[in-house]
Amino acid sequence: MGVLKNSLVGFLVSYIGSVPLGYLNVVGYEIYDKWGIEKLLYYLLGVVFIEVLVVYVTLIFANKLVSNKKLMKAIDVFGFFFLLFLAYSFYSYSNQTVSGHNYLEKYILYSPFLIGLLLSSLNFLQLPFWTGWNLYLINGNYITTEKKNRYFYVFGTSLGTLSGMITLVFLLNAIAVNTSSFSKYIMPVIIPLFFLTLAFFQGYKVFKKYVKQ
Repeated sequence: MGVLKNSLVGFLVSYIGSVPLGYLNVVGYEIYDKWGIEKLLYYLLGVVFIEVLVVYVTLIFANKLVSNKKLMKAIDVFGFFFLLFLAYSFYSYSNQTVSGHNYLEKYILYSPFLIGLLLSSLNFLQLPFWTGWNLYLINGNYITTEKKNRYFYVFGTSLGTLSGMITLVFLLNAIAVNTSSFSKYIMPVIIPLFFLTLAFFQGYKVFKKYVKQ
C-alpha cells in the first residue's frame, strides 16, 4: 500500500507543479512546434533526469537544506535575475536573423536531451520547491521514506513531471494552431511579459523576505 501511495502522491504533486507555465515548458513548446514529438521527448527526458536527482537529494536532506538560510536566500535572489534573463532571451530570440535560427536548428537536432539537462540544471528554484513539498509530505505522513517506498515516490514524481509538461506543451500548441494572434505574439510579447511578471513577484518575495523585516 505504501508503494502505491508514494507513487500516486509523487505523481500528483509533480504533475500539478509542472503544469504552470515556466521556461522549461515554453522551451518544450518551441521544440515541439519546430521539430516534433521525438525531439520533445528527448528534451523532456533530460529535464526529468535532473529533477529525479533533485527530488531524491531534497527528500534525504530536506531538514538540512531548509535550515540553510544563506543557500535559500541565494536561490531566491538568483531566481529573480534568472527570470529577467529569460524575458530578455525570449524577446531577443524572436528578433533573430535567419542564420541565427539555422544555427539553433542544428544545435537542437544534435542534442535536445543535453538542452533538457542544461536548462533543468539551471532551474535552481526547484530546490526550495521540492524541499518544502517533501518536508510537508513527510511531516503529514502522506509518504513514507523507507528505501523501497522512497524510490517509488521519486518514480511517481518523474512520471508526473513528464505528463504535466506534455499536457501543457500540447495545450499551448492547440491554442497557437487555433488562435493566429497567439501564435504571432507568443515569442516577442506574451512570453517575455510572462517572465517579467514572474520576476516582479520573485523580486517582491525577496524584498519581503530578506529586506523588509
